[in-house]
Amino acid sequence: MIDVPTLIGKYTVDRELGSGGMGEVFLAYSPAGDPVAVKLIRADRLDPVTRARFEKEALIARTVVGTNRVARFLDADPYADRPWLAMEYVPGTTLASHVEAHGPLPAALVASLGALLAEGLAVVHATGLLHRDIKPQNVIMGEYGPVLIDFGLGAFLDAATDTLSHSGMIIGTIRYMPPEQAGGQIQLTPAADVYGLGAVLLYAGTGHHPYDGSRWEAIAGQVSDPRQGADLHGLPDPLVPMISSMLAHDPASRPTLEAVTAACTELLATLRTSAVQARHALIDRTAVDPPLAPIPPPPRIEDPPADADDALDVRPDPPVVPDVEEPAPTGGRRPASQRVADDLRRRYATRADL
Repeated sequence: MIDVPTLIGKYTVDRELGSGGMGEVFLAYSPAGDPVAVKLIRADRLDPVTRARFEKEALIARTVVGTNRVARFLDADPYADRPWLAMEYVPGTTLASHVEAHGPLPAALVASLGALLAEGLAVVHATGLLHRDIKPQNVIMGEYGPVLIDFGLGAFLDAATDTLSHSGMIIGTIRYMPPEQAGGQIQLTPAADVYGLGAVLLYAGTGHHPYDGSRWEAIAGQVSDPRQGADLHGLPDPLVPMISSMLAHDPASRPTLEAVTAACTELLATLRTSAVQARHALIDRTAVDPPLAPIPPPPRIEDPPADADDALDVRPDPPVVPDVEEPAPTGGRRPASQRVADDLRRRYATRADL
């Protein structure tokens, strides 16, 4: 059990969302009431070089626009006693949780997942930023499709040469690391994220990792060995060529993200569906909205007694206008503040002073 802070920067903490190798994540609110996800960084990642790199990558993360596949960067303080990063709060379950609870996705939905995430990653790479920690736990299956979280935190993953010495962190990520990163290479290329995405798609389609073992050292040895290929058993045949190429040991042999998107959309065509149809099917299968609490009806106004009719100005009842859901903005998924509005209304429905 961790101590939940009451305030991180200017954000008031509501509750813990989760924890992992990098630190703890909290749902918090801005002074104006907007929900955000704030991650506190582990104390053992706090050398001066890493703080400076985090500041640089946080500044880059602010510039990412043009994709609905990345949680939007909001704020950060790399020089706090514990550095923190505030991102858009994306309601939903992780891909890891969904596959664990419901099993692997069919080939068409894996292809849709790959096309959407590859398209979003390409936008981020265009800014010069890499993720470096793509894994099922960092993919949120939201109401507008998959969203990658934790951009900017890659500054902490390979800023030091002893990355593999932190077993608490590596156990959760070594299974998705490319060979060059598992082998201790510091300077990574976009091909590293292509490998991570391929490993995520393999997990989405099979429920297992490319490499596995009881200890991270054993897994790292498998990943780094060019003679040992990834475990593709159970992967639907149409996905094998693309995913095996993404998991190539040599970074130069992996496809570009644009090629991955093209391969996924071509695969969807061979499966007799479109990218739009597949995206909707993916959302229908994976997006889980919390049940809405019933809103109590307003108190019934009793009819006046019959002998009071002459004292009332009686008019015909107005036409009943059905409730219509407000359409989402045409630019992409709705802001998180709109997506959690119902939750907030329920929470404060009994507060007469609000």
